[in-house]
Amino acid sequence: MYYKIARSLVVGLLAATFLAGVSTSTVAKADGFALKGDPKPVFVYFNVKNDGGWVQALDEARLRMEKALGLTIPYVEDIPEVATEIRPAVKKFIKRGHNIILGSAFGYSDTFLELANEHSDIAFLNPAGTTNNEKNLLSYYGRTYESQYLCGMVAGAMTKSGKIGFVAANPFGLVNWTVNAYLLGARQMNPNATLTVVYTGAWYDPVKERAAAQALVEQGIDVIGQHVDTPTPQIVAQENGIYGTGHHRDMREFANKATLCSSVWVWDRFLTPTLEQIVAGNWKPGAWGAFLSIKEGGTDVVLSDDLPQDVVDKVMAERDAIMNGKHVYTGPIYDQAGKERIAAGKTPSDGDLWGMDYLVQGVIGKLN
Repeated sequence: MYYKIARSLVVGLLAATFLAGVSTSTVAKADGFALKGDPKPVFVYFNVKNDGGWVQALDEARLRMEKALGLTIPYVEDIPEVATEIRPAVKKFIKRGHNIILGSAFGYSDTFLELANEHSDIAFLNPAGTTNNEKNLLSYYGRTYESQYLCGMVAGAMTKSGKIGFVAANPFGLVNWTVNAYLLGARQMNPNATLTVVYTGAWYDPVKERAAAQALVEQGIDVIGQHVDTPTPQIVAQENGIYGTGHHRDMREFANKATLCSSVWVWDRFLTPTLEQIVAGNWKPGAWGAFLSIKEGGTDVVLSDDLPQDVVDKVMAERDAIMNGKHVYTGPIYDQAGKERIAAGKTPSDGDLWGMDYLVQGVIGKLN
């Protein structure tokens, strides 16, 4: 069951624009960054494109963008997050005339900033980037705590023990906010639910993910959530006859019986109109990048057809509320030590979210 957001894109016009090309004289008249020559985008992937998670979600968005925009978008895969690998790969594409470089990794941030400063006429876009933006560089990411909160609701509704678990990558703000939101969502359905988190210390490590998920099973966890790149936690859940919720993509592909909800990237909802802006010369990257809500094309949720209808209804009602402005992190919210982190009726700033260095009450586990 895939709930989509309506996009106000005129696909025919977009395709015509790209197929016809946009001349320098055309974009020069617009008020924003201007490409030189016709648009030639390319993706640079830090891992293989069929990794089952993060990169595959980007590649699937690439395919949808090709169809919507009426052009071919090439890619290169398995370019590690080190400058000595990134630079030659990007430089090669620039020499071939590519003028829109789409990255794929947190670790590309510094190198993309350097390249953007060296090539002011090239557009650079990078998901999970952490550098300040330039006139030709945009770092973008999604408010994944929104979709993870909704999957947490599913976990809270379906747990029998009240003990849910979570396999997380690194104890960074953008991971901690998914862990915390997952429990906040679960407690909407089961106020007494607890969440045990295990950090693997790696974005992509099936071996560590398997060990973490199995350890959770042995503690009596009966629903496992995740913010890691592979479907391994869902596979472990299915092997043990319990439930799970996935991240990055619809993990039912790998564990159909176990996976009840997935927090999925829908990058093309954001990137397609962004490329349209770049082509039109109306692109103005914000100083702090793009931090995308469900409504803006960050993540969304996919729900299993096996979920009880009353659970689906409650989750989708909360999704509607988030689309209409509800903030998942509305206080009062306390950390594990009982310290108030968000006051009653207040919400955190985006800076507070990115810097989230605590786990909320009810989460069992440590950041280090």
